[in-house]
Amino acid sequence: MANRKKNKGDKSESSRIAVNKRARHDYQIDDTYEAGMELMGWEVKSMRAGRVQLTESYVFIRNGEVWLYGCHITPLLSASTHVVANPMRDRKLLLHRAEIGKLIGLVDRKGFTLIPLKLYWKRSKVKIEIGLGKGKKTHDKRASEKNRDWDREKHRIMKQK
Repeated sequence: MANRKKNKGDKSESSRIAVNKRARHDYQIDDTYEAGMELMGWEVKSMRAGRVQLTESYVFIRNGEVWLYGCHITPLLSASTHVVANPMRDRKLLLHRAEIGKLIGLVDRKGFTLIPLKLYWKRSKVKIEIGLGKGKKTHDKRASEKNRDWDREKHRIMKQK
């Protein structure tokens, strides 16, 4: 078996930590941004074990800084005893000043929302993909489901022929 080198842009399944599947269902995502995260040691260890939940979390901007709120990182039982582990603490996201300025303008003036889409590893650093979008109405969700079902049906028909 030959060893295969990994491409720089190759995002394999093993690099993915957590995905927020509800985000694309509930929001129309227009643009995405990649940000770093300020984490403690026990949080990184828990992420390596896959003990992260993004479903109830969201991103907000406070005092010119971007924060992740509601992300639940379950501490491991083997975590250090001298560190108090708070699984629901706010975590600071690391973005360039120009990106933060652009996001502030879009969120405040145009009514966009910042939604965490997925967590993944990139060169041994934890990165988070943030989506800039607007909430979908009920009829938009139904239309999306209808299109998805029709695409599935088309693939079935093409497969049979």
